[in-house]
This record gives sequence, structure tokens and C-alpha cells, in this order.
Amino acid sequence: MLDRACLAPHAVARWARETPGAVALEHVDGARLTYAELDRHGRRAAAALATLGVRPGDRVATMLPNTFDAHRTMLGLGWLRTVEVPLNTAFTGRILEYSLDLADVTTVVTTPELADRFDGDQQLVVVGDADLWSDAVEPASGLDGPEYRDVQCLMFTSGTTGPSKAVVTPWAVVYQFWSWVPDDTIAPGDGLYCAMPLFHNSGRCAFNYVMVRGGRFVIRDRFSATSFWDDVRATGCTTAALVGPMTALLYAAPGSADDADNPLRNAILGPMIPEIEDFESRFGVRVATGYGQTEVGMPVTTGWDHGPWANCGRERLDYPWPEVRIVNEHDEPLGPGEVGEMIVRSREPWALNAGYYKMPEQTAEAWRNGWFHTGDAFRCDEDGWYYFVDRMRDTIRRRGENISSFEVETIVAEHPDVAECAAVGVPAPLGEDDVMIVVVAREGATVDPAELVGFLEPRMPKFMLPRYVEVADDLPRTEASMRVRKHELRARGVTAATWDREA
Repeated sequence: MLDRACLAPHAVARWARETPGAVALEHVDGARLTYAELDRHGRRAAAALATLGVRPGDRVATMLPNTFDAHRTMLGLGWLRTVEVPLNTAFTGRILEYSLDLADVTTVVTTPELADRFDGDQQLVVVGDADLWSDAVEPASGLDGPEYRDVQCLMFTSGTTGPSKAVVTPWAVVYQFWSWVPDDTIAPGDGLYCAMPLFHNSGRCAFNYVMVRGGRFVIRDRFSATSFWDDVRATGCTTAALVGPMTALLYAAPGSADDADNPLRNAILGPMIPEIEDFESRFGVRVATGYGQTEVGMPVTTGWDHGPWANCGRERLDYPWPEVRIVNEHDEPLGPGEVGEMIVRSREPWALNAGYYKMPEQTAEAWRNGWFHTGDAFRCDEDGWYYFVDRMRDTIRRRGENISSFEVETIVAEHPDVAECAAVGVPAPLGEDDVMIVVVAREGATVDPAELVGFLEPRMPKFMLPRYVEVADDLPRTEASMRVRKHELRARGVTAATWDREA
């Protein structure tokens, strides 16, 4: 059974007792909160929300930027044993309405700048108007706080042939996402730099990890490659959390003689870049990586001896002792070098997702035969290294965001001149994907790519906005089911006929 001290509210409470003056949260602008202050703020948030009628098990949405407010609120909701629904601050319009409805949200916590996006039946708590952690609020006492088996959040992940799904995420998953990190990474007082928000697993689970270790969680509103090393030096961080193209951006910057003259010693990142060994040497860091997914955490990881640059790691031998297989379409195991779908299960309870909220059919499909099906194609070599090959589903990953091709296509199809649309990911210059749509115009109509993108801008989050638009006479299809052959569109990629929004 997982110790309660591995969950952020209890971890913060522990260090508030043992090292109350130690810094828990730090912003690169100089703002700081000690463990004692953060613990008080979290308990005050719990008391204030309880006064407003929030109860254990309620679904409370948070739409908060990457500031201390998000961390305080996460702790307060944790103490109340509510279910947080972290919403991307880019959500708007129909996607936001869908998320609130699917998750049965009763209360929303947000900022004055974002409050006007909400006009539904939910109780609206605006941070600033109602300061949840002010001195006027008496900190809650006598609260049991969360257990590892409690649901911490409903984390939205992109759909494939349907809308986004809300992953039922127990606290144990939040812990295990970062529990694989080598033991000598963070000691009490050490700083971990993370510019990722709490509506991403990368930020949420890294925060939980640092609180468990008694370290300093150093944040920035959003990642900036040009400010990264100045931030690290100014805050004395020894570890950084990087995802997606962040590593490539840092490596692509012009070199200088003092690149290694910095306090950073560790980088927890993924995926690795081909030049990873030169990256380590140039900046004086060591690297560990892994493969993660909202539903399963991190079943495959490395230590500092990370192996070949293209791999994602080996099967974990620590909590939650996952089992990993590469299988064919019948869930039959494949041998070394053969490509199939990665499936995962765990020996520990509650350490993987508990299904998709209000989606029993999708849950049963994903969890068939007692294993969770990741939808990602892998191969494993003779030495046990796992290599990501491709997505077996139509998810697009852009700058750390998972994007549902279905949702992109649905919104594009609202344009009066569009008859059909297919959205795919095409390789981006710094890794991951850029969004490309191939559209077919209605009979007698024409589609102007620039006008179409202008139509889409107020209707979808900025990170979903297509970079590439191609107008075609038809889409390639299978003969039997007439489904679009998206693999052909991905393989063809950008052509001379493709319009580029960034050109």
C-alpha cells in the first residue's frame, strides 16, 4: 500500500512540520512560498471551498495559469478529497462546454482574466475576487486528506475516433509518474525547474514528486528557451523537467564557452534527441528518460545510463512493478524486433487509470484481456530497450499537447464551404507534430486556406490551429469501409500544393 506521505497534501504537511522555513514553491520572478506557508494556503483553500459547499467526490474544474494559485488550489481540493478537473487555459467555446458537461463539473476555480469563458450552471470561484488563501480564512483542520486510491483528477486526453476522454486518475498514478526518477536526483532543498502547468501531467506529477522529496519547485508561466539558462542560474536549480521539443530548442541555440557553467546537473526529459550525448557534454548534465501516457504513467524508463538515443527505456523494476508486452492484433506476444502495440498492466492497485469517465465502452475496449492498450506501436530489442515506432491511432502531438484529430475535423467541418476534412500530424522542425488538414470543398464552393484559418481561430484552442492546409478534390479511402487512409496523408506530408500559415 502506498504511503500517504507520497501524496502532495500529506508531503507538504510533513515538511511544514519538519522544515517549515524551507522554500517549497518559487517563481522565477522571485516570489516564494515556504512549506509552512504553502501548507497553510492549501488548508485555507480547503476551508474556503468547503464553506462554498464543495464536498468530497465533487468534480471541481480548475482553469488556472502556471502560477502559485494552481498549486494552492490543487492542495486544497486534495484535502477535501474532491475530484479536480484541470482544464487547459486555451480551452474555449464548444470544447470547454463539452469538458464541463462530460465531467459533471459543479464548481469552477479560475482567474478574472478567464472568468468570462464560463456562463453555465457551475458555481464560479474567481481567484482574486475570493482569495481562497487569505489570512482572513482559518486553515481547515481535522481533514483526513487523500488516500492513494482516491481519484485525484479527471485528466482530459485526446480522442481518436471520438471526442476527448476524461481519464480517471487516482493519486497513485500522480505519484508513479515521477517515482521512477533516480534516487540521487533531488534532495531536500534542491531546486527542480519546471515550466509546465498543472493541467498537464508533466507539471502536476513533477510538483507531487518535488513535494515528496522536500525540494524546491521552481516555475515559470511558460517555457522560454532564451530565458532557460538565466532562470536556472538565478534560481540555482540542479534538475530540469523537459518535454517535447524543449530539448531540441535548447540544443539548437548557438553554443558558447560557458554553456557548462551552470548549476544544472540533471535533466528528466523525453524523448531524447539524436545529439543527446553531445547535449549532456555541452551543458554538463546527465539525462534520464522514459515513455509516459496519461492512462498508464511511466511503464518504461531509464536511469542515467539511458542507452541508445532513440529508445524510451526498459520495463520498470520498481513501483508499481508494471508488466509490459508488445502484441499483435490478437494480443499475442511478439518477439524481439517485431512491431506491435504496447499493452500494460500493474501488480499494484490503483497505479494505472481507473477507466474513462462516463465512457464504459471505451474503457472496456482499452482494458480488454486484463491489459491496458496504449494505442502506440513499439518494438523491443534483444537487450530489453523499447523503441517508439508510431501512433496506432490518430492522435497528433504538438509542442507537448495531445490533439484529437476528430475534434479538429469536427470544428473545420463547421465552415460552410467545407464538405470533408482529414487532420493529421506531420513532422515539425523541432520534433513532434504540426497540424495539417486536407479539406474537400462543397460542390460549387471554393475554400481559401487563410480565410479558413481565420474562421477557426476563435473556435479552437491556439495549439490545435492547423499550420498546414491543403485543398483536395477527394481524400484517399479504403475500398471496404471507405475510411480515410490517414497513413497515406501522413506519408505524403507537405507538398507544393500545401498552404503554410507560418510561411
